[in-house]
Amino acid sequence: MPEVDTPPAPDESTAEPLPEQPPDPAPDPTSKPVSKAAAKARAAGKAIPEPGEGPLDEPGTSIIAPATKAPEPHDPPLVDKPDRPGPSKRDAYEIGGKAVQPGYEATVNIHIANLSTAVPVSLPIRVVHGRDDGPTLFVSAAVHGDEIVGVEIIRRLLRRVTGHRINGTLLLVPVVNVFGFVTHDRYLPDRRDLNRSFPGSANGSLAAQLANAFRTEVVMRSDFGIDLHSAAVHRSNYPQIRVSADSEKAAEMALAFSPPAIITAPLREGSMREFARADGVEMLLYEAGEALRFDEFAIRIGVRGILRVMAQMGMIDRPPEAEEFQPVLSHKTSWLRSPKGGIFVAAPHAGALVEEGDVIGTVSNPFGDDAVELHAPFSGMIIGEAMLPVVNRGDALFHIAQLDHFGTAADRLKTITDAISADPLLDEDELI
Repeated sequence: MPEVDTPPAPDESTAEPLPEQPPDPAPDPTSKPVSKAAAKARAAGKAIPEPGEGPLDEPGTSIIAPATKAPEPHDPPLVDKPDRPGPSKRDAYEIGGKAVQPGYEATVNIHIANLSTAVPVSLPIRVVHGRDDGPTLFVSAAVHGDEIVGVEIIRRLLRRVTGHRINGTLLLVPVVNVFGFVTHDRYLPDRRDLNRSFPGSANGSLAAQLANAFRTEVVMRSDFGIDLHSAAVHRSNYPQIRVSADSEKAAEMALAFSPPAIITAPLREGSMREFARADGVEMLLYEAGEALRFDEFAIRIGVRGILRVMAQMGMIDRPPEAEEFQPVLSHKTSWLRSPKGGIFVAAPHAGALVEEGDVIGTVSNPFGDDAVELHAPFSGMIIGEAMLPVVNRGDALFHIAQLDHFGTAADRLKTITDAISADPLLDEDELI
């Protein structure tokens, strides 16, 4: 029988004051003496455990920052809002041996493997189980361990959603490739690309086992998914959504997400997107920013886009207050490669519109001699660029998307970028 997960401690800014507690019992004469420092700290309202007692001595707890005591089953839950009175009739969401009650959230760790030092490594999943029935949406990041923009997007998203105010269930996996994340590496220790290892298998390589665990525990239990990526190391992507060519649902959700650009892209063999679709789960692939860097513009678009998708799916009662946007659309992209080795200097950057024949960069030797101009092969939008100026012959320098309606693209992009730049999103303590 799965253990029942207890509700998290209420946030001070939203929860009602706790009822007055009974006075502490008389001290036990047989108890250990309390140090002067501890007595002074406790008198000031600080809970400082004595040596040999309390959370400081529990395994895995930091001495610098003691862990907060988990609430007991009798602790008061988060206060229900007046628009949703009464208990929920939903079943608990069972995953990884835990049962998350409706209206609450919990972190579940799915064991993957042990390191060579015998330290266990798990796949962390935050389950936000809504009070009322609705769809299940998963949002994942760091499938490539060095692509960390999505990690911050999920962190900020968690400040804006709570189980007692959403419909359905939200599965958030900020770090799928835990191994690559802690080593700042795109790949797994076996040098395999996790996003080319699906559907995986329970007894295959480490990449295959992780892919299998994520697919069975997350993807196959969802109705829709959003996978968050950035460009590979030394490259940067302008915020964009990639969708399959013949998926009406993905196209609908991409428009709801409202990124600057929506790119119709083929499915890659062995990718999560390919096998999610085989399992009947459509997804969006969000590409933005560069490896090992945060990009504020990309993060804002990601957080707001996910909230918009949740609203489109009926998971939140009120959609974020924002106008409807018209992203630019593309069905063809192409990489412009370096004609020789040297020093690469970009003229326009990712996000810029270019016309066929425009000079968009140069490659020269370190003395500046023999510079070769780079020309746009067609009119479109730069959706990705190389960030490392030292290049070799054949290196990919610009990723350019040919747009369906180039003439109106400038106005549409300006509307979106201006709105994102001016949008404060929500206050950190404003919950949905």
